[in-house]
Amino acid sequence: MNKETAVKVNGLHKIYPSGVHAVEGLSFNIDKGEIYALIGPNGAGKTTTLRIIATLIKPSNGKVNIFGVDVLDNPNEVRKMISYLPEEAGAYRNLKGIEYLKFMAGFYSRGSRSPEDIAGEAAEISGLGERLLDKIKTYSKGMKRRLQIARTLAPHPMLAILDEPTSGLDVMASMEIRDTIKKYREKYGITILLSSHNMLEVEYLSDRVGIIFKGKLLAEGAPSDILERTGAHNLEEAFRFLIREVGA
Repeated sequence: MNKETAVKVNGLHKIYPSGVHAVEGLSFNIDKGEIYALIGPNGAGKTTTLRIIATLIKPSNGKVNIFGVDVLDNPNEVRKMISYLPEEAGAYRNLKGIEYLKFMAGFYSRGSRSPEDIAGEAAEISGLGERLLDKIKTYSKGMKRRLQIARTLAPHPMLAILDEPTSGLDVMASMEIRDTIKKYREKYGITILLSSHNMLEVEYLSDRVGIIFKGKLLAEGAPSDILERTGAHNLEEAFRFLIREVGA
């Protein structure tokens, strides 16, 4: 049985006004319900790619389709299907945590799910308990991240785009969030595209990995397949091997 394609990226280029060629001919597909990780060093083009897929910036060339909808031709339709968590996600400092979740839920409410339902689920995901009654300006970085993860997953988007999802979280909180990400994929069939510098996280979460360098795809496959191909013990070693292979 053929799998439905959730994300199709074909020949993607992004050249910024400064002349930086951040993404250079990138192509990959993500199946519906898959967890796909983009990994690479700083400046490899990961965040630029995520922002294009999230309709926040336009590509210089190439095509991106989300469940068959072109991000350039119909960005508003794409935005109905996705949620996006930036690496540096901000929140309204003077709102209480629960007020913020209710405010954000209003943007995602559709069909039979009310903003109250979504906000209630987000509150549970966050694990912040009574601290949700405090203003966000009193939160630590980790608490803010938990709040953002919660508002990203609770709406049950068709595609969740997560840039460094556990950034700022301690070990226990990171483990809980990873388990939550897996649970939401399994329970609701959410397709997940993530980027992370934490290779343990990537190996634990992802069905397939795309390794990019200087805006180009160096390798793609299940983590175990990449390790076997490179003879590496972990993805960090595999990445180093692939970089050397292209003479960088």
